[in-house]
Amino acid sequence: MPQSATATVPNVVFKTRVRDERVEGPNPFRWQDVGTDDIFRGRKVIVLALPGAFTPTCSSTHLPGYEARYDEFKALGVDEIYCLSVNDAFTMFQWGRQLGIQKVKMLPDGSADFTRRMGMLVRKDNLGFGARSWRYSMLVEDGAITALFAEPGISDNCPADPFEVSDADTMLNHLKTRAN
Repeated sequence: MPQSATATVPNVVFKTRVRDERVEGPNPFRWQDVGTDDIFRGRKVIVLALPGAFTPTCSSTHLPGYEARYDEFKALGVDEIYCLSVNDAFTMFQWGRQLGIQKVKMLPDGSADFTRRMGMLVRKDNLGFGARSWRYSMLVEDGAITALFAEPGISDNCPADPFEVSDADTMLNHLKTRAN
């Protein structure tokens, strides 16, 4: 069962990079600010938030699970899925590229503004990560958080990396139950 979620997503600006054929050279991208409304207004969106790009569970299971089930989510009325991490746009791009992610959109929260305002910013100094997102997934409908699946035990320097409720199957089951 999802945690109670009645809040709206925080209003922030994400610093993203987009491909621009007008930019010459080996890095044909330009910076683009993307606001919360650009992502969530008038749409049904899933956000999976995780501790870091290139990390074991995030790379082997969490993000690939949502990518593999993307079409099933779309069939249930989801407009888009975003993977959010407290990493910069360059890291998120290269991580998605290395994993072959083509459907889930990578969303860098480099300054942790969104994560902090969600109440999901934790310290992971015990792993040498610094400030990172706690692992969770949420369903957002027109800016309102309608389901939030946060891993248990949120704390700074948590000795474990729980991955029990923020997975693709849990979110998919939630959506299927709502559809019935």
